[in-house]
Amino acid sequence: MKEIRFPRRTGATIATIAAIATACAMLAASPALAQQGKLKVGLMLPYTGTYAALGNAITNGFKLAIAENGGKLGDRDIEYFTVDDESDPAKAPENINKLIKRDNVDVVVGTVHSGVALAMAKVARDTKALLVIPNAGADEITGPLCSENVFRTSFSNSQMGIAMGKVMADQKKKTAVTITWKYAAGEESTGGFKESFEAGGGKVVKQLTLPFPQVEFQPLLTEIASVKPDVVYAFFAGAGAVKFVKDYAAAGLNKTIPLVGPGFLTDGTLEAQGDAAQGMLTTLHYTDDLDNPKNKAFKAAFEKAYKAEPDVYAMQGYDAGQLLAAGLKAVNGDVSKRDALIKAMESAKIESPRGPFALSKAHNPVQDFYLRKVEGKENKAIGVAIKDLSDPAVGCKM
Repeated sequence: MKEIRFPRRTGATIATIAAIATACAMLAASPALAQQGKLKVGLMLPYTGTYAALGNAITNGFKLAIAENGGKLGDRDIEYFTVDDESDPAKAPENINKLIKRDNVDVVVGTVHSGVALAMAKVARDTKALLVIPNAGADEITGPLCSENVFRTSFSNSQMGIAMGKVMADQKKKTAVTITWKYAAGEESTGGFKESFEAGGGKVVKQLTLPFPQVEFQPLLTEIASVKPDVVYAFFAGAGAVKFVKDYAAAGLNKTIPLVGPGFLTDGTLEAQGDAAQGMLTTLHYTDDLDNPKNKAFKAAFEKAYKAEPDVYAMQGYDAGQLLAAGLKAVNGDVSKRDALIKAMESAKIESPRGPFALSKAHNPVQDFYLRKVEGKENKAIGVAIKDLSDPAVGCKM
């Protein structure tokens, strides 16, 4: 074989080549250093309509968590792609596919409406896109639709109902009426209430519904008045919750039949509900006055950044950011290390304003649910309704 000779190099040239070789070796050893470009985050939330305030609160909470990480995730700058999902399930597949296939986002964060989230989860399962749900609690998402790439930082819909049903049974209430919009969130929440209330010896005598997002409550209020149950469990949120609570009080029902519900009946709506909400009991995984350092720091930072009080929606958005930060830190921002990223998110211990939580095998928080009472403009904790409640996860085969 003919010997190949290279031209003689000067010391300076050799040093330069060595430096380049070292840099290349470092890049090869650390894919995160080799990555270029920003991490693409798709925010698919309601920014108009009944749930607009909720979508904005989640967005603000999420971005606050990112700001606390130096404005980055996994040491990568972020580019946001925002879609108004309009709380319309029919538009959900097209909207999330735009983010995944057109914008090539690395992760989708959304949404509020359970019907929209169900459609999003189905697309995420099919495309393997990483999805973090900061609110919508459809039980099916951590049930038959569970997937390794779908995470939730909020709750499953039945959990809050289970907690309140236990409280009402413990208070020896014998009969109840449930009322909600006829959609997944409401039916699962009232279903959870019925399950635990009847397990404790009570009886749900009527289950009333109306189409989402209708707010013509008067005929149903008349029916409640005729039935005269010991308690009414209602699931509404946003503007619908404001109107229902005020209509309930205007009909005089709050004087004789206690109105209770999940925290969404009063969260983000107390100022608008005014006197009509005073004294109401709700169950939720968060309260305004939780006495822990993380909640105090979160509230102070949110108020400073947005000149507003945070609510449960802001907190859930914040924890979505915290969960992503934990996962991406473990892989140095390299989303191609998918197995390691998912494992890090699954095993994350989140120091949340609600109190510390971990995720169930179905990727839903295992958490305490608080019993809260409306006093002034706050939902004040008066006890723990149920501790370390995991979602049912019925049908999850992950």
